[in-house]
Amino acid sequence: MPDILIGVHAALGELAILASLWVFVELLNPSQERVKRAKIGAIAIVVFLFASWVAGGTYYVNTYGPSVKPIIKAGPQPWAHAIFTETKEHVFLFLPFMSILLLAIISRYGAAMLKDRSMQYAALALSLAIFLIALSMVGMGYVISTGVRAGLEAGAV
Repeated sequence: MPDILIGVHAALGELAILASLWVFVELLNPSQERVKRAKIGAIAIVVFLFASWVAGGTYYVNTYGPSVKPIIKAGPQPWAHAIFTETKEHVFLFLPFMSILLLAIISRYGAAMLKDRSMQYAALALSLAIFLIALSMVGMGYVISTGVRAGLEAGAV
């Protein structure tokens, strides 16, 4: 039976992806009101990513490590863990801190973005990077889940 934490982890990550896209769109043509909304979106990214981190970490320690990882490693796609889980674990660590930086830029330089485009471009680039990296996490999660299914089908229990 699937663990609820993996669903919570994925849902929170997807909400963070949507929030990063929201911030990006708000900052494309900043106004005072749009910068305020971008700050709300940046706060949402921070909250969703840290909550996803907690849910994913709890799932990893309690379920993935003892039960799921051995199935993948004994199955026909052990590289799903060796490459994608390991990459996901390490790359994800950057996302919460990138989101804090984005929030700091918007909080500190939000009003200046209306006149000076350099901070606007920095925030746009950072929100886009968060979006793309988080989206890649979804793809890696898919590959990892195919490794689990392949292991189960091969009887690697």
